[in-house]
Amino acid sequence: MKKIRWNVFLPPWLFMLVIVVLNLTNYNLFIRFIDSCSNWILKHFTGGFCLLALFSVLLIVITYFSPIGKVRIGGEDCEPMVSYWNYVWIVLCTIMAAGIMLWACAEPMYHIYQPPENITSGSGSTEAIAWAMDTMFLEWSFTPMCIYGLPAILFAFLFYNMKLPFSIGSMLVPTFGETRIKRWMPVIDVVCLFALCSGMAASLGQGVLLLSGGIEDYSNGWIQSGPFLWFISTFVIVMMFVISASTGINRGIQKLSNLNSILYFLLGGFVLLLGPASFLLDFGLESIGHYLNNFFQISLFTGSLQGKEWVQSWPGFYWCNWLAWMPITAIFLGKISRGYTIRQMIRTIVVIPALFSILWIVLFSGSAIYQQMENGSVYAAMTSRGTQAATFMVLESLPLAKITILLFLIVLLNSFVTAADSNTNAMSSLCSTGLCLENTESPIVLKMIWGVTIGAICFLMLVSYGIDGIKKISNLGGFPDAFLMLFFMISWIKIMRNPEKYSKV
Repeated sequence: MKKIRWNVFLPPWLFMLVIVVLNLTNYNLFIRFIDSCSNWILKHFTGGFCLLALFSVLLIVITYFSPIGKVRIGGEDCEPMVSYWNYVWIVLCTIMAAGIMLWACAEPMYHIYQPPENITSGSGSTEAIAWAMDTMFLEWSFTPMCIYGLPAILFAFLFYNMKLPFSIGSMLVPTFGETRIKRWMPVIDVVCLFALCSGMAASLGQGVLLLSGGIEDYSNGWIQSGPFLWFISTFVIVMMFVISASTGINRGIQKLSNLNSILYFLLGGFVLLLGPASFLLDFGLESIGHYLNNFFQISLFTGSLQGKEWVQSWPGFYWCNWLAWMPITAIFLGKISRGYTIRQMIRTIVVIPALFSILWIVLFSGSAIYQQMENGSVYAAMTSRGTQAATFMVLESLPLAKITILLFLIVLLNSFVTAADSNTNAMSSLCSTGLCLENTESPIVLKMIWGVTIGAICFLMLVSYGIDGIKKISNLGGFPDAFLMLFFMISWIKIMRNPEKYSKV
């Protein structure tokens, strides 16, 4: 019988509740707390985050070409939980989410006009443009997918092949031993739940800002983007992903993912055909080559000689954000990977989403840069109307802008609902007992509680602190997970050296 693990559910939920109360009752103290914690984390650990991210990539490459890549999750005779193409669509849609849809057009503008000091030719230069694309590829393609992929493989192997409990703590068993880690499993799950709450609140905030900005743009300013529209957008998104999560993986998530995959390709094809196709093709090829040539240099760039502010604001923030999502996303991705080999998991969780993200960046970042070079409109719109205005300025430059913007808003809404759906599902599973290999669905009430809590945190951060507050609360979530990631790597290295020793199938 499934029951709530109160020792796992209550601590992070109560802590998030304290954040809400503190925000409402003592705003200044709340802001000082968030600022102090975030600044301290980025000041002292940005270099460590960069190393963890790079090591994730190297371990995934080694895993793919090693003999363990042939191991099937659940055993050689295990049947897949979902068909392969459904598996691909679910992974693609749950990983991509709303983040890249906000930042694909806006972020390059920041890097071009506010570059780090190592860009000696200054803002707006071709060097700054090349740096912007390098950074986009670094932060949104193979590296983050490896940060997700490595723990997902580890969890899938431990749960299905080693028959360990459905807990993030199980991922530390190869490192510390089952006896030592057993009593700490609830504590580890609590830390990861808090981290994901922070990461999801940050991501939801980005989605709400972009959706609200799109509604304002679509209505020609008749409906203003502000606290009221933010509240309505948050409410709609939360209700949709809670309802979807309540239907289970094989209904809500799968159907949303299949729909969104079609919408992604439709929107991308629309931008390619109606946009500056020749420029995008040439610029994309050149940018990809530049990124591959400088991969290790940009991966390990910490700004030690020029000042760390840029690194802390961008790669440092993103590594914190990916790490905040990492444990719970790993549980969900590992859970749906039953029946597939580790090599198939890497192709599906790392390679396909990374290639798709690269294509998306070429289309949308490339279009934004093209428009900026032509008339300077994108950065000007961001300056006057906010970060989210960059995307709609690009879409407005295309023919049939109203149709394109409407399609974009539908894709955006569905993207976040799908991603939040999967993570709410995994969060609720962590807070439940009685889950087994055949049935990993948790009680609906837990999905409802987590959905409402995350929505409340998101709305309060938007109203009180805007996009900067969203980035700072994400840093709080990623910090403890960085240490877990290090131990996950050690666990996986030990398994790779002798998989037969750990497997029970």
